[in-house]
Amino acid sequence: MAIEIEQFMCLSDNFGVLIHDRESGESALIDAPEEGPILKAIEKTGWKPSTIFITHHHTDHVQANLALKEKFGLKIVGPKAEASKIPGIDETVAEGDILHFGGEPVHVIETPGHTAGHVSYHFPQSGVVFTADTLFALGCGRLFECPPETMFASLKKLAVLPVTTRVYCGHEYTEANVRFALTVDPENSALVARAEEIRKLRAEGKPTLPTTIERELDTNPFLRWHDASVRNTLGMQQASDAEVFAEIRKRKDNF
Repeated sequence: MAIEIEQFMCLSDNFGVLIHDRESGESALIDAPEEGPILKAIEKTGWKPSTIFITHHHTDHVQANLALKEKFGLKIVGPKAEASKIPGIDETVAEGDILHFGGEPVHVIETPGHTAGHVSYHFPQSGVVFTADTLFALGCGRLFECPPETMFASLKKLAVLPVTTRVYCGHEYTEANVRFALTVDPENSALVARAEEIRKLRAEGKPTLPTTIERELDTNPFLRWHDASVRNTLGMQQASDAEVFAEIRKRKDNF
C-alpha cells in the first residue's frame, strides 16, 4: 500500500510534507520548515509523526526541529555530512542506506549541490521521491556549497529513477522556473503546454507539485543537457553534458 501524503505551505514558499502509512499507523515529516503550519497539518490529519527525515541543514528546512522534538518526542534523521548543523539530530544517513517507514524501505540518495551533504529520500514501493532543494519542478537548487559538476552528478542519479516516480520538492518555485525554462528551450511544445497549466494552477492558488520524473525529463532544462534544441539555443552543440548543465545554471543565476 502506498504512503499517504499531506502537502502544505510553510513560511513564504516552502512546502511542508507529512506522510502516513495506514497499515502500521506510522507517520513522519519531510523536513521541518515552520512549526505552526506543521501542527495544523497534524491536527487536520490526525497523523502524529514519530520521525523527521531531514534533507539538508538550511534553516528553512530545520528550524522547527527542536520544538517538534519536544512536543512529540520524535526521532530526527539527517545526512551524516551535515550532522553538526542539524538541530536535534539522532540518526545519520548516507548514500545507499536503507531505512524503513511502516512496511516500506526508504532509500537514501546523496544529492549534494545545493549544500554539500544534501540527501533525497526515495520510497520505491510508493513510487515517490522527496528531493527538497536538489530537483525542483522545472529547476534545480542554487549551488551554494558545491561546483556545477557536483549538482550535475546528483541530478543524473534522480533522472534514472522510474519515470512514473512522483517528485515532491522543497519550494513552490515553478512559476518562476518556467519563465526561465522557456528562454532555454523555447521550441519544446510540452514545455509551452506546461507553462499554461502552471499559470492556471497558480491563478487558482493551487500547488504545482507533485511532478514526476517523466515530466521533468520532458520539460526541465536542468535535465535536458543532451537535447539538441537546448544545445542549439545555447550555442553549445559540441559541449559536454556537464558543460551544458553548468551554462544553464549560470544563466538561471543571472535571470
